[in-house]
Amino acid sequence: MVVCGDDGLAHRLAAELRGVYREQVTLVVPPAGRRVRQPVVGRARAASAALLDMVNAAVNRTGNGDPGGADRELDATEPTEDVLADAGVERATALALVYDDDETNIRAALTARRLNPRLRLVLRLYNRRLGQHIEELLDQSATLATGDGAGTGAGSTTVLSDADTAAPALAATALVGTSKVVETDGLLLRAVERNPPRPGEVADPGLCTLALLSATSNDPAGADGSEDSGEQGPQLLPDAAAVEAATGRGTVALEQVSYSGPPLAAGRAGVPAFGELFSRRLRWSLAGLAACVVALAVALMLVTGDHPLHATYVTLLDLFSINEPAHNKDTGRQILQLLSGFVGLLLLPVLLAAVLEALGTFRSASALRKPPRGLGGHVVLLGLGKIGTRVLTRLREMDIPVVCVEADPEARGMATARRLRVPVVLGDVTQEGVLEAAKIHRAHSLLALTSVDTTNLEAVLYARSVRSRLRVVLRLYDDDFATAVYRTLRAAHPGALTRSRSVTHLAAPSFAGAMMGRQILGAIPVERRVLLFAAVEVAGHPQLEGKTVGEAFRAGAWRVLALEVSDGGRAEGGAPERARESRLVWELPDTYVLRGSDRVVLAATRRGLAELLGRRARRGADV
Repeated sequence: MVVCGDDGLAHRLAAELRGVYREQVTLVVPPAGRRVRQPVVGRARAASAALLDMVNAAVNRTGNGDPGGADRELDATEPTEDVLADAGVERATALALVYDDDETNIRAALTARRLNPRLRLVLRLYNRRLGQHIEELLDQSATLATGDGAGTGAGSTTVLSDADTAAPALAATALVGTSKVVETDGLLLRAVERNPPRPGEVADPGLCTLALLSATSNDPAGADGSEDSGEQGPQLLPDAAAVEAATGRGTVALEQVSYSGPPLAAGRAGVPAFGELFSRRLRWSLAGLAACVVALAVALMLVTGDHPLHATYVTLLDLFSINEPAHNKDTGRQILQLLSGFVGLLLLPVLLAAVLEALGTFRSASALRKPPRGLGGHVVLLGLGKIGTRVLTRLREMDIPVVCVEADPEARGMATARRLRVPVVLGDVTQEGVLEAAKIHRAHSLLALTSVDTTNLEAVLYARSVRSRLRVVLRLYDDDFATAVYRTLRAAHPGALTRSRSVTHLAAPSFAGAMMGRQILGAIPVERRVLLFAAVEVAGHPQLEGKTVGEAFRAGAWRVLALEVSDGGRAEGGAPERARESRLVWELPDTYVLRGSDRVVLAATRRGLAELLGRRARRGADV
């Protein structure tokens, strides 16, 4: 594997490939003084160095290593043809180009495709429309050069954005407090650790039981994962008998990410309802004037003895001052006419205000909305930049109420907020009163995603002073700084959930999965081991084709989780019909027979997936 980049994502990606997939990596980065931004220090680089030492030690012990294939790091200002050749692109399986500049990545991708048509390419591009065209172009070039389809194997091209890949994890962290999330078919799935059930209790397996833990965490805030402190290590993908026989051991269950707060109002995203055309004060004014008209009509009917309809008609004539003066009538009639005229004077400005307000409401349907009164249980999102915009879109797809805070009225996410009709508070979040306007005291969680670390930290500290138990997720670039902030906030507020996240840390698994092949959906750590999630075509895999779901399950290796079916299709009694629109069926019966035309989502260990896909299994891959 070859990774080329100029920021922290390159180092994170290299650490992910070495630590999770046990791949040999060549890292190409600029010299220290020429980098766009200093890479993340701390855990990423330390993990890379530790893993490299472990690999070298294993090679020295076995004596079977290839010195030319060991992990290495090259210093190069730009990924020129000579640099790519020196990095071994002609012999590499995959190349990741994660420079901060789109043009640099595209130029290097075109060069690498010419050097190795079968090379699997992963590009980081911010322009998604351009990325689609580049992906098609490079795939077509590989097809013409090799004479076969690129598909999901060698020669394929995948264009990703760190903002798009980090958004699901950030959204899930704000909702359920963990980034152990896999996204598939538009769904967010999380791996949740559960303590052993008490006597008499029945454990909820969720969608399925992924692993049996060797130790469980008693921390309610929940560190992501637990250390292997028991004598018996974790058991991945256990069968039903192993789950029943395990006593006193926690489990890792697969669940769908859900939101427990109040749902988004149904009429908020469409055309404003009648109640939203007028403000509350104006509605009360109109109701009061209508009551006055009814009272005057009843009084006139009692004074004159007229029919109710005629009394109402005369009252309206007096109200609009188009009736004859009642100077020849009795005193009661004259008083009622004067009162009707006075109410008519009050009615005219109210009607004018109603017309102006209704027109203003329709005109501002595409303008910024203010947080409605009584809003609670929502997510406060700080920053509508590249990351914030993607997270906002993801939260709205899940029908979660959001209030955004942005200081720049020309931010790139403003158009998205208007289109989605999301309330936005314009102002500097560090100034007093801005978070209060976003109803922070009644919010479910706070997502601080601005590009300035100190701004995110200041906003979180102020929000915690308003509501100490508020769930907060803040984006911090530097890993050491994020660790220090997390520990301090957790110590100061032990009863609240705090998460500090780096976009490069969240995006690296998706880039690594793309380098391993398009079928890799993600990876979830289980103590010291890793579970991979992949989408696999059943055809060509004798371990799956023609077997039932129960027969295809191999404990400790792989397990079929879901089946892709067309809309209206079922996973029982035969293969579903293929269609353009498809969905995933998660609760598959063990008797369903997998056919070659099926596409399934499965969980597997590294060694099991290597065996299933025909890749070489590495020594100690699941340790």
